[in-house]
Amino acid sequence: MIRRAQRGIALVLVLWVATLLTVIAASFVFSMRTDTLLAQNTVSSVRAETLADAGVQRALYELFKPSGDRQRWLGDGMLHPWEFGGAKISIMIQDVSGKIDLNTASDALLKGLLTSVGLDEGKSSALLDAILDWRDSDDLRRINGAEVAEYQAAGLKYKPANASFETIDELQRVLGMTPQLYAKLADTLTVDSGQAGVNQTIASKKVLLAIPGVDEATVDAYLASRQDALAANLPAPPFPQGAGFMAGANGSVYSVRAVAAMPDGAVFIREAVVRIDPGAAVRKVVFLSWKEGEAMPKPGGGENPVIDEK
Repeated sequence: MIRRAQRGIALVLVLWVATLLTVIAASFVFSMRTDTLLAQNTVSSVRAETLADAGVQRALYELFKPSGDRQRWLGDGMLHPWEFGGAKISIMIQDVSGKIDLNTASDALLKGLLTSVGLDEGKSSALLDAILDWRDSDDLRRINGAEVAEYQAAGLKYKPANASFETIDELQRVLGMTPQLYAKLADTLTVDSGQAGVNQTIASKKVLLAIPGVDEATVDAYLASRQDALAANLPAPPFPQGAGFMAGANGSVYSVRAVAAMPDGAVFIREAVVRIDPGAAVRKVVFLSWKEGEAMPKPGGGENPVIDEK
């Protein structure tokens, strides 16, 4: 009996040890599998970033092509799909002269932009004054604006810069700006064109709608005629309704957005602002901005949506 009891105890111990080893082994396998997946995801994310950067370089290659090349990509905000390195890459180039300069745009154009995204007269006037108070060099508050006292009253620990906006992101710090409103405005703005108006021959629908006195039907009709001219390899027609808000011809500063989507779902978005000098003996490129973009759809020229990046 004693031996049988000992054998039973031994069997139970063996079973418990075997079970424990099985659990340990399963835990080890699960841990290794998790580590492997994490490593694969990291590699895929790095590849996506590299390929998005390649998309920016492809955009620069296109911009340096001769102006007479019919296949050359223009800085008109149109979407260009490209498959490279096993990824699907969407590339958008926008000449910043087709955007509204946050530092140099006329007050009427800035207010038109705020109104075009849904703000009423009172709110658009207040936010416009707050923007102007942020970028001017003094501490004198405009009628509806905001200077140090108003920021303190709102519980904010910073004050207006009293200097030009250095980046579009800085607009988010202006009193009265909300994340939702900023999301509607960001892709229409620049700090690099240096012009009071916009180049309407390449401007997006959202930018054209910011021009005071125009309506959606007028803008849509113009965009259709502009597209017809480009398809026929003709210069884009002027936009008579926006004559008072016209900027100069195409500039030398471009914003580039490249979205690389990997087969396993990894996505990376690169946004850059570049200044190029195609006329120099040695072609020069100066990167004014280089950052990871936000995963959100953005319009391409007002007519073609960017692929779903989520």
